[in-house]
Amino acid sequence: MELLLLDKRTKGLIENYVPQGDILEGVVCFFSVFADYTRIKILSALAISDLCVTDLSRILNVNQTTVSHQLRYLKSAGIVKCARQGKIIFYSLVDDSINDVILKGIEFLGC
Repeated sequence: MELLLLDKRTKGLIENYVPQGDILEGVVCFFSVFADYTRIKILSALAISDLCVTDLSRILNVNQTTVSHQLRYLKSAGIVKCARQGKIIFYSLVDDSINDVILKGIEFLGC
């Protein structure tokens, strides 16, 4: 017989609240986006303005190949989108809530 110290209601709430399956995988993938220095810098810059690879590279002092690679990753994760203007591709955040996640992290750290 299994002895549980918490009541059935609390146990049920926890079982319903803790992500499982595809939702859990999605949350893990979402937060993995924030586990890279360059991606955080790119996302922070894009929170201010739509930018092209060249401008991101110069502003962040990161080579263009690295910026392009990280933008592809962020785009495939559904975090950034792009729009072509002539020969130049501008990147932007899909949703402002992405910046909110970064700001919450900064707030949590007391920075």
